[in-house]
Parts: sequence; structure tokens; C-alpha cells
Amino acid sequence: MDDLSFLHEVEKSTGEKVSTCYQCYKCTAGCPVVADMDIYPHRIIRHIILGNRDTVLQSKTIWTCLQCVTCSVRCPNDIDVAGIFDALRKISVREGKAAEKDAWRFDEIFLKSVRKHGRLHEMEAILRYKIEKKDLFSDTKMGMGMLKKGRLGLLPHNIKDRKGMKEIFKKIEDEKGRR
Repeated sequence: MDDLSFLHEVEKSTGEKVSTCYQCYKCTAGCPVVADMDIYPHRIIRHIILGNRDTVLQSKTIWTCLQCVTCSVRCPNDIDVAGIFDALRKISVREGKAAEKDAWRFDEIFLKSVRKHGRLHEMEAILRYKIEKKDLFSDTKMGMGMLKKGRLGLLPHNIKDRKGMKEIFKKIEDEKGRR
């Protein structure tokens, strides 16, 4: 008998009926970054159903996903494939199996900046990330070019209702805690 524990874990954590996928390939056909994936999106779903936990959690695919939700919109069974990939990223990080730990860390820095300022403060996020990576100077030429062209600001542009933004983040965290 097949081990369905991984499938049940993913379905429970996402609220999605992954097992209803009948491999129509619409998620894969619509994906704008499928060429950069090691396993196609429909095959990730199939691996979940088959219980291939390590294959899924160590794949580059879940980190390549842009979260554009094209796959989710195209799914005839209303499976939120992008939401599943997000959940898989979290499981992968928690279990130390992440293929692209840097992407997860940058996401955290990005969201921390948005929570603090109401929008991304690019310079702060870039510096935090580069300091953590101990790689301050590899992109200096590009960064200076962006500064000169006004594409990168030194100071944050805070929104007026930062308190409201923090409340939104708190509400999301509270909802996640109830799952």
C-alpha cells in the first residue's frame, strides 16, 4: 500500500485537494518559467500524490516558481498550485532540504521591509541580504548604475498608514496560526 502521509500533509496544510489532479498539464503549459524548472509543475503534483517527499522538497522547481498564479488560474479543478508550491517551500526549509535557501531568505527580508515601511525599501533589503551572504561587492557596478539612473533609492518611501500595514501582517499571521 502506498504511503499517503505526504499527500495528506500537503492537503491539510494548504486546504487544497491535491489528489483531484488528473494531470491535464495546464499548469505546466501556462508557466512562464517552466524552462528553468527541473521538474514540471504537473509532475510535482504527481510526485506529491505518489509520496515522493524528498524529490519534491529538494527540487529546484518550487523555488523557481514566480508565484504569478497562472497555474492556479488555469487549473480546471481549482487547485491552487502556486499556494501548494509556497507550502512546499516552507516544509523544505523547515526540514533543511531547500534547494534554494537564498530565495527563501530574500523573501523573508523582502516581507520584513514591506511590513516596516509599507512597501519595499530596496537599498535596505539589498544590504541586509548582501551582509548575510558576506558578499557586499559582487554587484557594485550594477548597483551604482541603478543609483545613477534613479532606479534605486537611498531612503525609504514609507506609506502613511504603516500601522494599517502591520495590522494586515498580524491578521495573516493569526490566520496561519489557526490552520
